[in-house]
Amino acid sequence: MITLKRGDEVDLMRKAGHRLGEVIQLLAEMVIPGVTTTEIDRAANREIRKRDSFPGFLGYEGFPKHLCVSVNDQVVHGIPDGRRIVEGDIVSLDCGLIYQGWWADAGLTVSCGQVDPEAARLIQVTKEALDLGIAAAVPGNHLGDIGHAVQTHVEQHGYSVVRGYTGHGIGRDMHESPEVPNHGIPGRGIEIRPGLCLAIEPIVNEGEPETVIEPDGWTVITADQRRSCYFEHTIAIGVDGAEILTRLQGTV
Repeated sequence: MITLKRGDEVDLMRKAGHRLGEVIQLLAEMVIPGVTTTEIDRAANREIRKRDSFPGFLGYEGFPKHLCVSVNDQVVHGIPDGRRIVEGDIVSLDCGLIYQGWWADAGLTVSCGQVDPEAARLIQVTKEALDLGIAAAVPGNHLGDIGHAVQTHVEQHGYSVVRGYTGHGIGRDMHESPEVPNHGIPGRGIEIRPGLCLAIEPIVNEGEPETVIEPDGWTVITADQRRSCYFEHTIAIGVDGAEILTRLQGTV
């Protein structure tokens, strides 16, 4: 069942999103050569709790850590395990928190030091795909318009969108209806209406879209071992379009 949020509920989600935006910004700044994924995980726990919030990923369906850290060919759901980040890596951070019973979910891919031009381009195109998906999330459009905007931009640049993992509705739970695929046909799917809250998250592979789950049962990697990239924001639909609830500090 799809639930539209009232104004007071969106306000609480806005507060949750502001807190998560602060946390994600701090975690992104930690991605320098030599940092470990465990250090980033510990910082996520500390910074979330400092903001009177709970790290929502901890224990979610059995997930053992406070955020997902996925490096290079890791697509999503990477478990922080002490891996040391090195110069040239691209690092995806996916984090969620609960504030007064309401979820915020967001993430991004950042480069560690100097990366090759192909990695920088992959990150840029994926970020642009998220921006285009959000721009398509206006009242009167449909979910297919969001997916189409993402897919078209990604494929125009020679990349592929991962099909098995999608964005989603969000609110009292992290994963609510509807699913928000990163591919679609304009005009298809449910109509976008004010009060709808979504997590839009393009997941883009440098090569083919196929993925494999590692033996830990969580970490998803590309089947062809090429790199993957990810960006995500929680948004709320208003009468004039989408409001980004998880906007990072210093962005417009």
